[in-house]
Amino acid sequence: MDSSVWQKASYSGSSNACVEVRTVDGLVEIRESDDGEIIVRTTPLKFAKFLQGVKAGEFDHLTDPTT
Repeated sequence: MDSSVWQKASYSGSSNACVEVRTVDGLVEIRESDDGEIIVRTTPLKFAKFLQGVKAGEFDHLTDPTT
């Protein structure tokens, strides 16, 4: 089911500096709420794999400002 309405995590609260997601034409679209002009599109399977990687900590090293 497609949803053209952008959704953000409830964890973001009322902040406008977050990632938003929606589905359109069978694809997942992702954007930053404070810079909505740039939209990344991917398949649901690739998005699911990405989320699994995030949860597993695969990208934690990218958040270290000393590297």
